Amino acid sequence: MTGRLFKREELAIDPVDLARVLLGSVLECASPAGVVRARLVEVEAYRGEDDPASHCYRGRTARNTVMWGPAGHLYVYFVYGMHFCANVVGREDGEAGAVLLRAAEITEGADVARSRRKAARTDVELARGPARLTSALGIGPQHNGADLVDPHSPVRLLTGEEVPAERVRSGPRVGVAAAMDTPWRFWIDDSPAVSLYRRGGRARPAK
Repeated sequence: MTGRLFKREELAIDPVDLARVLLGSVLECASPAGVVRARLVEVEAYRGEDDPASHCYRGRTARNTVMWGPAGHLYVYFVYGMHFCANVVGREDGEAGAVLLRAAEITEGADVARSRRKAARTDVELARGPARLTSALGIGPQHNGADLVDPHSPVRLLTGEEVPAERVRSGPRVGVAAAMDTPWRFWIDDSPAVSLYRRGGRARPAK
């Protein structure tokens, strides 16, 4: 069961707080192939000009303009010349901040997700990592700026079952060159879909 669409004001909050709100929520993407829904189990917060690891640290650009609001839009960017990553924009309009969607459990449309992620050995691996998540849901550059709270949007964000505080863990962010020890990555402790934590090129389970 999915919940209701988020209201924009519920997402217009500090990204660190938004990250906790997003855990357990449901992201869905509709395409001609079908609808894929995923429960978010790992996210990572980025602020704006006060966060050295943020795309907005040096100010507003054509690339990061979606990240400046309004809240509730999808910020999609290309990384390593091969992958797309998706973020939920937060804060008040004109204040930069977003939450990277790092991992999810596919709850509906697994057959469609499998067709896009043929390398996945199990369903747990379908959206286990930010690039895998976008691939499994079919999210790409055409979705940059999509309004997640619009009922007619192809990508929508719905409320989910609240995750008890004792099941939420936090730790350093992944793959950043600055502020790497800032503990703004959050995950659901008992989800097997949480990605492996990589620091210094070596993978190890999140803990």
